[in-house]
Amino acid sequence: MPSTAVEDYLKCIYKMQLEEEIGRIPTGLIARAMTVTPGTATVMMKTLAESGLVAYKPYSGVDLTPAGLEIARRVLRRHRVVELFLVKILGMDWSEVHRDAEVLEHAVSDRVIERMDEMLESPRFDPHGDPIPSVQGTVVQTKHPSLLTCPIGQPLLVARILDQNADFLRFLEEHRLTPGSALELRERREEIDAVTVFTEGEVEVSFGFRVAGAILVEPKTKRE
Repeated sequence: MPSTAVEDYLKCIYKMQLEEEIGRIPTGLIARAMTVTPGTATVMMKTLAESGLVAYKPYSGVDLTPAGLEIARRVLRRHRVVELFLVKILGMDWSEVHRDAEVLEHAVSDRVIERMDEMLESPRFDPHGDPIPSVQGTVVQTKHPSLLTCPIGQPLLVARILDQNADFLRFLEEHRLTPGSALELRERREEIDAVTVFTEGEVEVSFGFRVAGAILVEPKTKRE
């Protein structure tokens, strides 16, 4: 069984490959995502390469081998199924479950995960809109614009949230900006770093570009 640290690094690489759509991930990016020094990340990449879990080239980056990819997919699936289970079945707040899932993804057996999946009726997305890998390893690849690039004045739905900071998620919930919620972008003003949306019930909400960039949306008609 791979260690918790090994699983964390493999999951980190896999998530970046999915989100950035690139094969080889620079070690510096991995270090930043894992909040470790570049030297620490490099040592781990060499260890993973010796174990046959990544293909590592100095000054070029790393790519997952088939063995590393299998582990990464399994860990990411566990994490996202656990998050949804904690929210939907145990009634926990979506802003609280990320840290718990970080622990449970290493401890819960595949048998328990599949039972959770059955109870949730084989969902495709977690509470934050992130795609859940299937048992076979298939991941729904979605291309959603953020509130920085989407059309103005069209009916939209919140599709995915990229920032899982607890305070940020509570802010979104307070303003009805959770995945599946309807909204309309009314104004985007780069000169004052401001975005204005109307949420359900015609409630006006304004925030800056950093927030807007973390909220991915899709046309409302897409789910109808």
